Formats: sequence, structure tokens, C-alpha cells
Amino acid sequence: MSEIAKYTRFQLALRNGQDKEEIWVAFKGKIYDVTLSRMWRKGQHYEHWAGQDLTDELKDSPHGDRVFERFEVIGVLDV
Repeated sequence: MSEIAKYTRFQLALRNGQDKEEIWVAFKGKIYDVTLSRMWRKGQHYEHWAGQDLTDELKDSPHGDRVFERFEVIGVLDV
């Protein structure tokens, strides 16, 4: 079984939809690839920006944690 990749906050920040083609967000230690989501075009979803850890920002979100079930976990945040 292969080990899941670890990425730094700097590596995550580069996947913001502007600097690289990938659009990633972190939530509760996991990094999700949201590149194909129409809701994350250009690296922004409402007032949230890709390339960041959104854990604190999404505490009161209307959709809750389940929204991330539709996205692939591509790594973990190396803190």
C-alpha cells in the first residue's frame, strides 16, 4: 500500500488556481483536489480562496464536512 503524499502550506498555496493549474484546498488535515469543480473556478468559491487550509473558515458552513466527500484526497497537510 502506498503512503499518502505530504504537502507543506507553501506547496498548497501554489495550487490556488493562479500560480499552477491545480486547485487544492485543505480541510481538517487533508488536501482535496477541487480543480474540476465549477464552484472553484479561478481558485475562488464565494469568499473562500484555494491554496489554503479552510478548516477554521468552514466551521459554520451550511453544507458541513460532507461536501468534501465528492473530491479526491490527494495528500495531507504537513504542519
